[in-house]
Amino acid sequence: MLALGKLLELTLAGREPCEKIQLTPHGVKLHWLAEGALLVSPPASADLGLDLLISAGVHGNELVPIHVLDHLIRALARGEIRPRARLLLLFANPAAMRRTLRQVDHDLNRLFRGAHADVWGSEAIRAAELEALVSSFFGGSGRQRRHYDLHSAMRPSRLPQFAICPWREDQQAPAEALARLQGLAIDGVLLQRQATPTFTALTAMRHGAEAFTLELAESGVKAVHPAVLAFETGLIAMIEGRTLPVGSGAELQLLQISREIIKRSPRFRLCLPPDIENFTPLPLGSLLAEDEAARWVVDEPGARILFPMADVAEGQRAALIVVPLERLEAGQ
Repeated sequence: MLALGKLLELTLAGREPCEKIQLTPHGVKLHWLAEGALLVSPPASADLGLDLLISAGVHGNELVPIHVLDHLIRALARGEIRPRARLLLLFANPAAMRRTLRQVDHDLNRLFRGAHADVWGSEAIRAAELEALVSSFFGGSGRQRRHYDLHSAMRPSRLPQFAICPWREDQQAPAEALARLQGLAIDGVLLQRQATPTFTALTAMRHGAEAFTLELAESGVKAVHPAVLAFETGLIAMIEGRTLPVGSGAELQLLQISREIIKRSPRFRLCLPPDIENFTPLPLGSLLAEDEAARWVVDEPGARILFPMADVAEGQRAALIVVPLERLEAGQ
């Protein structure tokens, strides 16, 4: 295996490779660009005109996506995957990954689209570097652009794997993009209602990429979740320019954010079981959270909980209330 196939090891050790450019026996070029950043270029004769950015480790304690990207890079370096797409592969937050922490100074996934200019710390520096790497990668014209930012919700979910589609002024999530998600073993899509400073919002809004944050299924202690294996199979097919596997046949569930629950003071309390699953239905009238001068009570039919986390900084989101898309549209 080529040395650049050990990108994760190099990144965690904070080391640069001795050789920054290497070729596989099939003529695929691996190019180390910066810490945690690898550009993979297929031979010109095999290039299908797709620029595909795959990132993981935006939050350093989300290990499932980090391992998925590591497996992919090692297989590319061994020549087991013969790409027909141009790839930018990123371990996004090395400082947090080394400490197995969600963040060191700030949530990296809230620092894009220039938001890093307002704060200090390792994540702010990294966000600026990632923005520059992405701008260079998506610099060509006439090519398809896609970005999958891999995450893990780190709790069980009623929808094992789901995507978050960033808001854009033009059409969100066209049918062909949703079909690709089904081929990647994704069960549902959350459509955002406003612009955010996330990584996929950057690539969607600034570079016109088909961009999704993908929340992968949590794995067991010894076994990889079957949904994650299905995702890897679909992703490799996409990279090699093959037809994606047929989905499970279940309809892709579309959801939208109804409200955010924001922690405002140290007295904030989530009134939910600590092990509650993502997308658990919420009974009408039930109390979700309370703070010094606020109470959150469920008043949306069909409401579900997503990303409940009481242990966040003041001013940050502690949970989302989401609803099926058709229910929200009917009430507007």
